[in-house]
Amino acid sequence: MGRASRQLPRRGILATMPDAEPRIAARRSRNQNERNRNTAETRWTQRKIAPVFSASIASLRLNSARDFTTPSAMPIRPRHLEPGATLGIIAPASAPPKPKNVDLAIAALEKLKFKIKLAKNVHKRLGFLAGSDRERAADVMQMFTDRKVDGIICVRGGYGTARLLPLLDYAAIKRNAKIFVGYSDITSLHCAFLVKSDLISFHGPMLNSDFTHDDLPAFTTQSFLRTLMRPEPYGDIAAGYDGKTKTLRGGVANGQLIGGNISILCASLGTPWQPPFRGRILFLEDLDEVPYRFDRMLTQLLNAGLLQQVAGIAIGINKNCFDPNAKTAKEYRQTMEDVFRDRLLPLKIPVVMDLPFGHIPHNATLPVGAHVTLDATNGRLIIVGPAVT
Repeated sequence: MGRASRQLPRRGILATMPDAEPRIAARRSRNQNERNRNTAETRWTQRKIAPVFSASIASLRLNSARDFTTPSAMPIRPRHLEPGATLGIIAPASAPPKPKNVDLAIAALEKLKFKIKLAKNVHKRLGFLAGSDRERAADVMQMFTDRKVDGIICVRGGYGTARLLPLLDYAAIKRNAKIFVGYSDITSLHCAFLVKSDLISFHGPMLNSDFTHDDLPAFTTQSFLRTLMRPEPYGDIAAGYDGKTKTLRGGVANGQLIGGNISILCASLGTPWQPPFRGRILFLEDLDEVPYRFDRMLTQLLNAGLLQQVAGIAIGINKNCFDPNAKTAKEYRQTMEDVFRDRLLPLKIPVVMDLPFGHIPHNATLPVGAHVTLDATNGRLIIVGPAVT
């Protein structure tokens, strides 16, 4: 017997069951009601979700089309320092190798007519850190929220500021905007303050590495004082510097200044504190890195598609960044300049090197987030926007 023949009796049995037709009709009615409910829910979802989705797409398109070649809504400029201003001293990374260095630096700042206030934990030590993360973060917040403190300067870099970033209250920092100075590992905080608090901060001299030295060049002191005490554009950062800069690729570019220590900048990639690169002027420096390691960090920025976005690159003086094993008579080893030419010239943007900033005595104070012009043709980095009010 065929399959159709075997199924006929089943239909016949169903048809002869008591109340079969009312049951079938009820089932059909339930199915239709379910379809109607699904249709209604779909229409409700479309009415509610579609506008939100469309707005999100529009926002994404707006952000992707935004012009980053000029500074976005001007970052907050902290109030300038005056003679007799109080500077808060913090150690957000490593502790100074010699505690007495803090006292020496304090004396140097007092000679410049500043008053000093030490953070609660500035003398703490915890392994390679100047206290626990919470202690160091508390010191940062204490100094920002203390209305008697006019500016903040770091004891030293080293390592550890990135560990503080999730612990800081960026809204409170924004409400209590004030001058903040440091460099090297402090680059983490410069990035975070610009991204999360929309605040200009200052890549400049610190206590342990700069103000403890009796022979600190007048160039460094004058750059520090003029940048922080005068609410006017600084101009050429190398004014008064007797060294020579080197143009790798000429041209002029304008934009917001970002950057700092390249090792720390690379460590910010992929985090909520990574700064924007598009249309910016990027400044870079480092210490004790052989050329291939510098190449590796530049390659990371290239592979991330970030160097392709910047308008120009300003490179400081990279202290002790050479290959100690190079034997130029027997083999070829790349210099730092070789690396910069190889990795940066294909970008076809202005690039200048040997500017006076970094782990060196002639360390200009740079306002991170301010508007600048990079005149690479003439080897100049010019602060064209005021950094303080």
